[in-house]
Amino acid sequence: MILDQFSSEKAVYVDLLEIDLMDQLLMDPSRFKQIIDSPENYHKSVIVDEVQKFPRILDVVHSQIQSRKRQFILTGSSSRRLKQQSSNLLAGRAWVYNLYPLSALELGESFNLKKALEVGGLPEAYIQEDQVSSHEYLKAYASTYLQKEIQQEQWVRKLDPFRRFLAIAAQMNGKVVNRSKIAKEAGVDDTTVANYFEILEDTLLGFYLPTYHKSARKSQTLSPKFYFIDPGIKRALDRTLTVDLLPQTFAWGDAFEHWVILEIVKNASYSRLDWTFSFIRTKDNVEIDLVIERPGTSALFIEIKSKKMVDESDAKSLETLGRDTDPSAEKWLLSLDPLDRFFGKTRALHWQKAITDLFGTFLKVSN
Repeated sequence: MILDQFSSEKAVYVDLLEIDLMDQLLMDPSRFKQIIDSPENYHKSVIVDEVQKFPRILDVVHSQIQSRKRQFILTGSSSRRLKQQSSNLLAGRAWVYNLYPLSALELGESFNLKKALEVGGLPEAYIQEDQVSSHEYLKAYASTYLQKEIQQEQWVRKLDPFRRFLAIAAQMNGKVVNRSKIAKEAGVDDTTVANYFEILEDTLLGFYLPTYHKSARKSQTLSPKFYFIDPGIKRALDRTLTVDLLPQTFAWGDAFEHWVILEIVKNASYSRLDWTFSFIRTKDNVEIDLVIERPGTSALFIEIKSKKMVDESDAKSLETLGRDTDPSAEKWLLSLDPLDRFFGKTRALHWQKAITDLFGTFLKVSN
């Protein structure tokens, strides 16, 4: 059992959010080594939470991994401070895992699609018994991010333009990034907007989805899309938490596409699959929502529809643009339609079946 492996008898836990401990470390950095090498802790694994708060301990970690093969579990919510301080990033000595908001696979029969689209998968938001509590948690989360991660670290000169940027970026979630337009609306320049997006990436709040690297017959747009890592965070930042998401609306369709892409990305990461993700969009606005390049096998082109009943027209971009871009690629149309069938060479299947087929885990959820 993992819990037994990291029990207090087998592991020492160091929480860098504890003010008293941080005060001790700031006055005497050697205090960390004294704690973990004390007689009661010497043979234990070491768990350090929020490691970015005091990067200097990484030299001790490096030394003990090298000399004693000691096991360390280091967690954090941001890599930006580590990078900025040119910290010892333990290259080649540490395995890196990304932890995401809860997935449908993790929630199992407790999963509810509408709830996931509206409040996301942050555990404290999803497990709340009432929607108001979920909303309050997400608002507090967004506020805490601004105050703790941005203001304290002084990563931006002025907070107000960054606040405006967050709302605009959330409104444009999943859309092709137009830095000039965002800069104009936020009241900053293009370079500042690029830095703002870099902050979101470094604090693990979102990621770029680039354009597919192979040229299609029709010219493609070269700008990436940007996705927030959780639908609830996105809705908190653009202040739409109280807006009820209704099926067969544009908002529902956008949220469903966002969520499906996140579900695939996070499960691929957990499965340690060396996949790369991108999208295709021509200047004529013909689009394929997700391209997965899988080493050793063909690429997978995915179109996402929130319909409960899809038809041949929904597979059009896959059948035309997909054929022109990479004839050997596998093509899937994911939706809420339970019927598994083909439109030409495009396989139409329910999103649950797709997750099961991609990750080899039977997905039993309740909607």
